[in-house]
Amino acid sequence: MRRGSSILFSLAAVTALGTVAGASPAKVALAPRDVLFGTPDAIVDLRTRDGVSLVGGTWRWHEATVVPADFRGPGNDLKPSGAPVEALDVAPHAGRSEDDGPGWQPVAADDLEARRSSGLLAFGWYRIDVTLPERLGSVATSGAAVVFEIVVDDYSEVWVDGRLPELLGQTGGGPVGGWNAPNRVLLTRDGHPGQTFRIAVFAMNAPLSDPPRNFVWVRSATLDVYGPERARVAEPFAAQILRRAPALDEVLAGDTLVERVAAGFVFTEGPVWDRSGGFLLFSAPNENVIYRWTPSGVVYVHRAKSGYTGIDIGAYTQPGSNGLTYDREGRLTIAEMGNRRITRIEPNGVLTVLADRYQGKRFNSPNDLVYRSDGAIYFTDPNFGLPRLGDDPKKELPFAGVFRAKDGEVRLLTSELSGPNGIAFSPDERFLYVGNWDPARKVVMRYPVDGDGSLGKGEVFHDMTDAPGDAAIDGIKVDQAGHLFVTGPGGVWILSAEGKLLGILAASPEEQHNLAWGDEDGRTLYMTALTGVYRIRTRVPGVRP
Repeated sequence: MRRGSSILFSLAAVTALGTVAGASPAKVALAPRDVLFGTPDAIVDLRTRDGVSLVGGTWRWHEATVVPADFRGPGNDLKPSGAPVEALDVAPHAGRSEDDGPGWQPVAADDLEARRSSGLLAFGWYRIDVTLPERLGSVATSGAAVVFEIVVDDYSEVWVDGRLPELLGQTGGGPVGGWNAPNRVLLTRDGHPGQTFRIAVFAMNAPLSDPPRNFVWVRSATLDVYGPERARVAEPFAAQILRRAPALDEVLAGDTLVERVAAGFVFTEGPVWDRSGGFLLFSAPNENVIYRWTPSGVVYVHRAKSGYTGIDIGAYTQPGSNGLTYDREGRLTIAEMGNRRITRIEPNGVLTVLADRYQGKRFNSPNDLVYRSDGAIYFTDPNFGLPRLGDDPKKELPFAGVFRAKDGEVRLLTSELSGPNGIAFSPDERFLYVGNWDPARKVVMRYPVDGDGSLGKGEVFHDMTDAPGDAAIDGIKVDQAGHLFVTGPGGVWILSAEGKLLGILAASPEEQHNLAWGDEDGRTLYMTALTGVYRIRTRVPGVRP
């Protein structure tokens, strides 16, 4: 969608929350409150005997050492598939291990300040099992959020139940969170009595490049407990559903709620659910970033510089990525507006350009995209990402088109729309739907798909031109029964497979622009809007990559 540079939103409420290893700092959490920071409702001090007694814990310590290991150098696939090499590893790998055998020494809670390790370049493991009682102080643990926070002299990594989890509040990720930085890890956002967590903390003397002449020890270790009201991930809104046909009841329940799950952005677009990771990705074209929202309620930078790195980036309103999707192999595919191309991220991190030109001329600014089951990528190419839109001197194609790319070949499918935007296939792939962002012609087009992937003559599937307001048609998604969900004037329009209007999910509290089916069952519709991300539950699962 096009947003003019005159539309500005305050970021004063944006809160930096944290990162995961290898990612950039988190941007925002849920808008209504800074949910897992500030004074908690209860604190369990794990450096006291009373504190560890409350959660049935016992601290243990195990020295870690650097050991030689057999490995392979990088091969042609950039993975360790090359020639054998000598490498170094750390032993033990206690983050994943359940072992309580020799080497583990009990540590009294009030003795965590004792200096441990051999000093200089030194490593070690602290470990504790904690079990939630019915109450911690005045707070019932049922439905509560519990955050483990530790400050190790000097750096730390925290494993919970055998994995490195999402981090809250540690800038830089992993061990480089800063000198003696608090390392905050969300244990649960929906606690219950009897719930147990095994916490393993890998402590290291640092800086690693210039080891200090001291040792490893724990400055502080706590459980911060937030009551159920503060722990919730989403802020509910009463849904305003304009019903136009009884068949809407087959799509949405009468008591459907809209929930806001993240906010504080300038503009959000292009969402897609990552089924293997269980999180939502979405673009922020104005910020040149792809964000990742996790069900724990935190948003991280998933990919910085997502659409453009040119020296003239200041001239752009929307230089970043827009539409996102996955191919059959689970590879993220991106519509890069500023770079004017479609790219794919390979498992080894290499970026593959799938399409950037048609007949030698660069695209305008690819906007949205969808895969067909044969591996072909279909995408729209309006001019909304160019600094001066249709009058931009960089514009090389004299039209806005819908394209198909497969095996390095790019074909123009249609150029009849002035602002082709959202794009989706019917469940059986017999039809391709394309929305038009043009206030003078707000139409959803339907094109029959031929056997070779080309398109037949299009027809107006649904016309919204008479709907009031300047907004036109943006994102399109389809459920498994063939219903279309279209972000149009005034909200999300829900159409039958025959093009009949069933109802409108009114734009409340702000206008939605694109959509993605998510959660494990595919029945949650996530909606990106101007400043936030929203969701609703539907009766029918969606068609998703």
